[in-house]
Amino acid sequence: MASICFTSTIKKRGINPYVLVSAILAAQLKENWRKPLPVLVQVNSKPEPPWRINMMPAGDGSFYLYLSGEVLKASNTKVGSVVDVKLQFDADYKPGPVHPMPTWFSEVLAQNQLAQQGWDELVPSLQKEILRYMTRLKSIEAQSRNTQLAIHVLAGGKGRFLARSWNE
Repeated sequence: MASICFTSTIKKRGINPYVLVSAILAAQLKENWRKPLPVLVQVNSKPEPPWRINMMPAGDGSFYLYLSGEVLKASNTKVGSVVDVKLQFDADYKPGPVHPMPTWFSEVLAQNQLAQQGWDELVPSLQKEILRYMTRLKSIEAQSRNTQLAIHVLAGGKGRFLARSWNE
């Protein structure tokens, strides 16, 4: 499987650190790809094994490679750092959630028909992102707070959740 390597500066979009992957570089991974692009990523040769991330299309053939806190920590980098990035198309990517839905989230979701409908209409990659986030919440307070916010935006309410503005 072909990989690409390039040097870039970590920038910030809203509150999200990212590296822009040009259309030319992205085409070397998967030509004419216009939806979220699953990749294996290493920043400054970290983490090992590479982290699985979906690059998000920018609309012009280029992609935003959003970097999670885990990747930044593993690579000892931050916004403004000049980094070496290695990307490879993730041929083993499976769409849909890989984390089971926490019981505390599914029970509340089942009680709100609008939120359940909103959940069912989400693309699999966004469902996966929400479940990955929810399963990492440790305290009951954090679980409750984030569940309430998720239910609110899934039911059509305006707000910010997972670093995005919903329903605006």
